[in-house]
Amino acid sequence: MRSKTILWPTDFSETASHALQYAIEMANLYDVGIRIVHVVDQPFGDENYMILAVTPEELAKSMEEAAAKKMHSLLAGLNTKMPIETVIRRGDAAAEIVAEANSGDIGMVVIASHGRTGLAHFLHENVAETVANQAHCPVLVVK
Repeated sequence: MRSKTILWPTDFSETASHALQYAIEMANLYDVGIRIVHVVDQPFGDENYMILAVTPEELAKSMEEAAAKKMHSLLAGLNTKMPIETVIRRGDAAAEIVAEANSGDIGMVVIASHGRTGLAHFLHENVAETVANQAHCPVLVVK
C-alpha cells in the first residue's frame, strides 16, 4: 500500500466530496497520491437518437468537457502538495471504477455510499457495493 495510489471515484456530489476528505487522510497517512476518476455515462441505443438534437458521441464529448471543468474547479480548491491524477472515463460507472481499481497501481479505493435505503436500494445499481465486491484492493465506503 505504501507505494500505491488511493483511488477516489466522484460524481461531484456532496457525499462524494465528503469521501474525498477520507481519501486525503489515507493518502497523507501512507504518503501516496490520489487518482480522481469520474465516469461519464455512455449514451447508447436508437431511442436516444430520436430525442437528441446531437449524436450520442457529441453528447458524451460535451459531458466529458463539463466533467473536466468540474474536475479543474475541484483541483483548484484542494490545498495539498500530494500528487493528484485525474481520469475521466466513459461507460458504466461500476465497471469503469472496478477497471481503474484493478489497473495494478491502486492500493485502496475510497468511495461514497449512495445512502439509499429500502426499495430505492434495490431499484438502483449500487456502485459502491459493486466496487467493494469486485475490486482486488481494499475499499473504504464512506457514508
